[in-house]
Amino acid sequence: MGSDQKHIAIVGGGTAGWLAALMLQKAATGPDAPRISVIESPNIPTVGVGEGSTSVFRQILLDLGIDEMEFLRETGATLKFGIKHAGWRKDGKDYFGPIDDPNALASAPAGLPTNWLHHAQIAAGKKVADLHLFTRLMRGSKSAYARKGDQLVPLSPFHHAYHFDQARLGRFLASRATGIDHIKTEVNAITRDTDSGHITALECSDARTIPVDFVIDCTGFRRAIVGQMGSDWVSYANMLPLNKAMPFWLDHDPKADIAPFTLAQALGSGWMWGIPVQDRIGCGYVFSDAHITPEQAQAEVETKLRRPVEIRRVIDINPGRLRDAWIGNCVAVGLAQSFLEPLEATSIHGTLVQMLLLLRQTPEHLVSGIKPSVVADYNGTVARQVDEFAQFINLHYAGGRTDTPFWKDMTNAGVPPAQRDRIEHWQGTAIMRADFHMLPQALPHVEEQLYTPVLDGLGLLPKAPSKQLLASAEDKKSARAALKQLQTDFAAAARVAVKHHAFLR
Repeated sequence: MGSDQKHIAIVGGGTAGWLAALMLQKAATGPDAPRISVIESPNIPTVGVGEGSTSVFRQILLDLGIDEMEFLRETGATLKFGIKHAGWRKDGKDYFGPIDDPNALASAPAGLPTNWLHHAQIAAGKKVADLHLFTRLMRGSKSAYARKGDQLVPLSPFHHAYHFDQARLGRFLASRATGIDHIKTEVNAITRDTDSGHITALECSDARTIPVDFVIDCTGFRRAIVGQMGSDWVSYANMLPLNKAMPFWLDHDPKADIAPFTLAQALGSGWMWGIPVQDRIGCGYVFSDAHITPEQAQAEVETKLRRPVEIRRVIDINPGRLRDAWIGNCVAVGLAQSFLEPLEATSIHGTLVQMLLLLRQTPEHLVSGIKPSVVADYNGTVARQVDEFAQFINLHYAGGRTDTPFWKDMTNAGVPPAQRDRIEHWQGTAIMRADFHMLPQALPHVEEQLYTPVLDGLGLLPKAPSKQLLASAEDKKSARAALKQLQTDFAAAARVAVKHHAFLR
């Protein structure tokens, strides 16, 4: 490589920055591959107390050649099979949101859609989540592995997800980033070309000027680079009114197993997360300060948990996204691009899918100039991705609770008309994949396999449409046999699965 080698700078480290760097590096294989650097401020503290991923994160880790067991050891991470939603229904009952899709394992009989197994559960008056292998593993505090002699054997054909501490994960990923320049400094300003508006250099706090050809902004809420490029903020405050988060840690109960799921516990003015990592549980109350003060929120948490908690700080939330994630030669990724309450682990998932969308252009193309139509297409797809994340999160508030002022407001006015129309549509017509628009290249997104357990969990899917749909099956006997066999296989797998805590040990 000569001195004319192009340069892609990722500003901001952490999970988003290092994942972006590693994915770029894997894609940059040609003779004109650009240099990749991560410019990370040594002065920015991490706030988080536990974070969850979706299964896409595991796919990316394996694709990057990272050993899963080493990752778990080094980061103190745990397995995640889904979310336990406690208290979101008006009757107070809990439900599970598993992230596996049993429909992928059984070919649809003639005359039935791909999600026919879910409809068989609904038509029989059984919980959709109970069909899933991952629900069995969550209920039993199991891992996704069985012991065979000295070996651990994977039991599931599905990717699971993880819980982790962001700071430890960021350090782990950085330690795997050989061949990527790690520059520890703070970017104070940018230099732009007067004609194109593109960024040509980053001005740093240590008086360095770093020439760049393409910039990825991973500076989180600060939006240190893209904030200077002029992108507007699209707010979701009307449909996601929770605007404060109050994080804290809890110790594990030494007598209890480590849960392989995220707990989302609905409270009086929002909800509390519980994310178990190996040595403790990351928690936080996400709430609306129009309905409760921080002092009242802390008191409510302490009453619920029957113990005092040490709040790390109160974080302001401004849910929304950039109108344009890609401006000129700068793309915002992760929290710099959007922020939603962390109910469905959309943050890292969004980062990974946005990078996969970006890498439809090779790193060599990114630094040599991209057609405006490509930028516009990317911005439209990413905007739709986050809009649909926001709609999915809002769906969780449609359970009809009215027992506190917050829940009364959400039930009466918090669910937008378009969301109500969709729920109403599914009262008379079976939910199908065709009701959702896939992302390009069928990249993972919120579709019926995630909507169905939530809608069913909230009691919003009646039997009749599913019964009507199943009546069109040409071979009902073989459909029943396939369903029974899957349930038998899942039960057998869950029985031999090693306990989660024992697996982690």
